[in-house]
Amino acid sequence: MSSFPTRRKFLQLGATGTLLGALAVVGDGTLFAASQPQLVSIEVPLPRLPEAWDGFRIAQLADFHYDDYFSVIPLRKAVDMVDRIQPDLVVLTGDFVTSPARKPTRSIAIRSAKAIEPCAPLLAQLRAPSGILAVLGNHDAVADSAHIIDVLQSHGISVLRNRSVPFERSGKRLWVSGVDDVLEGKPDLALAMRNIPQGEPVMLLAHEPDWADYVAHHPVDLQLSGHSHGGQIRLPLIGPPYLPRLARKYPWGLRQIGPLTLYTNSGIGTIEVPIRLNCPPEVTLITLRAAHGLPSSG
Repeated sequence: MSSFPTRRKFLQLGATGTLLGALAVVGDGTLFAASQPQLVSIEVPLPRLPEAWDGFRIAQLADFHYDDYFSVIPLRKAVDMVDRIQPDLVVLTGDFVTSPARKPTRSIAIRSAKAIEPCAPLLAQLRAPSGILAVLGNHDAVADSAHIIDVLQSHGISVLRNRSVPFERSGKRLWVSGVDDVLEGKPDLALAMRNIPQGEPVMLLAHEPDWADYVAHHPVDLQLSGHSHGGQIRLPLIGPPYLPRLARKYPWGLRQIGPLTLYTNSGIGTIEVPIRLNCPPEVTLITLRAAHGLPSSG
């Protein structure tokens, strides 16, 4: 999610926002559970998924925005939660750090990227037999992205930047693709998918969910995204007062866009103010289901 200058519209709640912030710091009840991640379990049928992959379980986490005081708390709890549910694969859909500007100076970009150094060892505690895959978010892309990638990969977390990796079961493959950040990077879906044989199922990691409208015109079965924080604050009868670019159409949850299934995770961390209202941090457990012959819906 963006914390660049336009993001400050989020704080136009004025005095109400100040009150909510104070409550969030001193309390941790149902509404203000910024440090209490919630497990969301979903089953996703995919018409092209081979029977060999039926029941494959993926844990998704997103939008960590690591800091030593607030986001580290739900992150530690999320890591424990993932290790308890024992998924087959873990995917991390971007924004490991927070950048204060869209075009930071080199010194600010380097300083922002330093947050990956305590973040990566925590994420490396995630356990899954098929490993941990990641993509960058918009905050990572404008920080020192090379340093972020180096630190993640030195801790056993593979970063997919316009590339794909195959997994095989009983002679049948499932591909996981990842693109560079859509807003601030150089995403190239064609490059990422160039070695994937026609007809084999593809799961795409892309930070911004609204890119699904473009992805739906390509042979991708499932897109996993973050970026929105689910709005971070959801007001009754109104919803979130602010959502960032490329997260306004599909800000959270499960969607079908033509043949493409999209899931948007509401994230772990916070930005601007360490509060969540009616929008707790999320760990998503996605179970893939073979669904041959099911018609696609729009």
